[in-house]
Amino acid sequence: MNTRSLHDCPAPAKLNLFLHVVGRRADGYHLLQSVFQLIDRGDTLHFDLRDDGRIVRTNDVPGVPEESDLIVRALRRLADAFQQRHGRAVPGIDVAIHKILPMGGGLGGGSSDAATALMAANHLWQGGFGDEELMAIGLPLGADIPFFIFGRTAFVEGVGEAMQPIEGPDCWYVVIEPGVSVPTPAIFTAEDLTRDTKPVRIADFPAAHQLSAYGKNDLQAVASRLFPPVAQAIEWLGQYGAARMTGSGACVFCALPGEAEADQVLGQVPAHWKAWKARSLRQHPLKSLLQNNEL
Repeated sequence: MNTRSLHDCPAPAKLNLFLHVVGRRADGYHLLQSVFQLIDRGDTLHFDLRDDGRIVRTNDVPGVPEESDLIVRALRRLADAFQQRHGRAVPGIDVAIHKILPMGGGLGGGSSDAATALMAANHLWQGGFGDEELMAIGLPLGADIPFFIFGRTAFVEGVGEAMQPIEGPDCWYVVIEPGVSVPTPAIFTAEDLTRDTKPVRIADFPAAHQLSAYGKNDLQAVASRLFPPVAQAIEWLGQYGAARMTGSGACVFCALPGEAEADQVLGQVPAHWKAWKARSLRQHPLKSLLQNNEL
């Protein structure tokens, strides 16, 4: 194993199988309940150690300046924590990203990229930080980052920081990108967002294979009103199953029992939408690759 580089590191997307807003804290943060499911489609990151202590993103990402990139910001926080723990600076790192997940799609792409960067850099720098420590480093940058470090299907509560592992469905998903980017603040500040869904317990959940049709996404009605293409995609995909939006939008998904059924639906998707299929994942693929020294 080359200890100076980690290439082809996966940063998988997630789907919110349901997303309930059950309250609001005094500081304005919304209290959520959701099941997060990893899928086998995502961005790919490449890391190479430097010798000058710098953290450098080596390629452009349209619409994301390097200074505001969650990857760079997360690595700087990890570098600070490394300095405090080990009393010396990190060697630095180059990061290249092949991005395929859409921004504003509700798939957690930016958070997943940051989580992959934290796990990979911790390995290359020999930082010695455990998952809980990496989660704490990432949380101030994005509520979804801890989930990707947690790395398996989870029932998520609070503002996204409280997670319990659960058994998720083994299925394929068809995902439609409606062609709009939904800014999360626009959804959470909408006056017509309902914030009083009755809390649920894991004991209330149906069998794993039925989870994709459980509950609802409380953000969906607002996003559909503000961004009509989201509503159109939900209506169209609803012909084939329980179609819903993921996260705060804009992507829309539907669970299918197998790849053949997913291919059949994909063949019918109107040409003005980008659509793809993905399989559910039980575990974050990077975690097993690092554990088994397979990169």
